[in-house]
Amino acid sequence: MRTNALRQALQQGKPVFGTMLQESRSPAVPELMAAAGFDFIFIDMEHGAYNMETVADLIKVTRLTGMTPLVRVPDDQYHLVARVLDAGAQGIMVPRVEHREQVEKVVQWARFPPDGCRGCSILKGHSDYQPQPLQQFTQHVNRENMVILQIERRRAVEHIDDILSVAGIDAAIVGPNDLALSLGIDNDLSHPLMIESLDKVVRACERHSIPSGMHVGSLEALTHWMAKGMRFIVYSTDLNFLLKGAQAGLKVLREAVPA
Repeated sequence: MRTNALRQALQQGKPVFGTMLQESRSPAVPELMAAAGFDFIFIDMEHGAYNMETVADLIKVTRLTGMTPLVRVPDDQYHLVARVLDAGAQGIMVPRVEHREQVEKVVQWARFPPDGCRGCSILKGHSDYQPQPLQQFTQHVNRENMVILQIERRRAVEHIDDILSVAGIDAAIVGPNDLALSLGIDNDLSHPLMIESLDKVVRACERHSIPSGMHVGSLEALTHWMAKGMRFIVYSTDLNFLLKGAQAGLKVLREAVPA
């Protein structure tokens, strides 16, 4: 049965690095991200233009590369959580978390009895289509799969200790764009309210022994907050890599045009 290398690295106190896919459908893209050296990929079903079949295929390829496949689900609903885990995702991230009760439900949905209430069908992507003993398999998956919270609301920051005290939370990742909107400020990571909020999340995660992280395209911001204690680093997206790479090359070419 497959172990979760991402979980193991975090438990050892190591930083982990990944990115998010929002539009790319080709199986070559997870292979490219693995070749680049990423530890994990988030497949974005909240803002990404993916159906379930495409997500399942991307999960399969990601598993084969050795990276850890994670999915940002669109909402906190049972069928959105359970289906991607059945397909082989080794963790889910829930957006727009605000309430402790939300988190308690998601943890239940993500795990099989006796730890939760997830329905069981073994011969799926999560078993690599190999028959497995029921009890051994469900206990293993309960132990390996991750429940990740996306902290992107003022209320979540205000009640962060209560939210993180729910048993079964494996990481918390800040979404700065939505957090800025919730705080009523511009998307400015140097704004005092943003700095205060990020610091509050990092410190709370340390108190609860939960890895913290952030998803942003700024290398400066990520390295700064790594120095402050973040270890779950989600750098940019497939769309941003494509745009920035094209822009950088084209700028050099246009500047090289003879006067």
